[in-house]
Amino acid sequence: MTRPLDGIRVIDWTIWQQGPVASMMLADLGADVIKIEGREGGDPGRGVLRASGADLTNLPNFYFEAHNRGKRSLTLDLEKPEARAIVERLVAKSDVFVQNFRPGSAARRGLDYESLRKHNERLVYASGSGFGQRGPDATRPCMDYLGLARSGIMFAVGEPEDPPLAIQGAIADQMAGTMLAFGVVTALLDRERTGQGQQVDASLLGAMSWLQGLSVASRLMLGVAMPRFSRSQAFNPLWNHYRCADDRWIAFAMAQADRWWKDFANALGLGALADDERFATMMQRGANAAALIAILDETFAAQDSDAWAKQLDAGGDFIYTVVSKVQDLPDDPQMRDNGLIASVVHPNLGQLEMLNLPMGLSRSTSEIRGTAPELGQHTEEILVDELGYSWDEVSVLRQNEVI
Repeated sequence: MTRPLDGIRVIDWTIWQQGPVASMMLADLGADVIKIEGREGGDPGRGVLRASGADLTNLPNFYFEAHNRGKRSLTLDLEKPEARAIVERLVAKSDVFVQNFRPGSAARRGLDYESLRKHNERLVYASGSGFGQRGPDATRPCMDYLGLARSGIMFAVGEPEDPPLAIQGAIADQMAGTMLAFGVVTALLDRERTGQGQQVDASLLGAMSWLQGLSVASRLMLGVAMPRFSRSQAFNPLWNHYRCADDRWIAFAMAQADRWWKDFANALGLGALADDERFATMMQRGANAAALIAILDETFAAQDSDAWAKQLDAGGDFIYTVVSKVQDLPDDPQMRDNGLIASVVHPNLGQLEMLNLPMGLSRSTSEIRGTAPELGQHTEEILVDELGYSWDEVSVLRQNEVI
């Protein structure tokens, strides 16, 4: 089966997570991604876990593997003109250039859009940044944590009285990388229609603002962002989560609560509450939310989550699920049955499991083509087979520490 981006070549000059996620997604969709790395050390993502003190003996560097699977690695010293000449020759034969360095960094090396488009008018040039390409903070350094901080999401999670809360997993990088890949695919579609390349950019600030689109829309149109959610006083107790006896939680999402209330109360063995005037309608339940939630907290604490799931399923078609931890996801049959987890063979470590792209295509599909490359693994292959360098020329480049 073909993949949507078969035949597309991507030059990936990115580090850490935001940019590598974007090019990894393009690789999964079929693009040939050539990752440009520094001669010494390469992408700092290769060493981030080791620097934290983690012992990776016989273990995968999950940080680097997850973001760079299916790519080829080319090592270059971009401070040398011979290395920039190699990049220019690659650009002439490629479709996309992706970078996520601070605005201005690429131009100082002659690797900005205006410089590279001279070698390929059809080039799609994608830039990932922290705060965007314009504005007073455009050139300020930024990492994922600041994307969380600047976007407001630290004050969107948690209870109203909580301090700003961080979210694990570099989700600002992940979201911004996803938006950058979306921009690249859109620009490639436009190029098919117009024949012209263009610039694409996505930032941590923009991506995380978009992720909170409904709350930002409330602020823009009503003047007030959506407030933090207070579990103990939720206006709709049927849009809430409750702790069970086994320390697992069950979450409910019944927005049209009046439709469900009587069956819900009966299913919990609280039939007397079904006609209680304090809780008869959604407005009355909202006015007395704290009292009702206290009753529901005590009720759910009396049984394990599995017992409640059976009781709820027997009592009606309720909208609910058990709350998972990230640790639970690989064992969730819904993850497996929908192809959200894939296996790939690592040349040294054997079978590894990774997240698939979270979308399905019926005719052309995505596929993880391989694990992340070793540093410089494909340098000679790319220079000789793709760019036509002779082995003598490659030897000179290596002696001069260009590669």
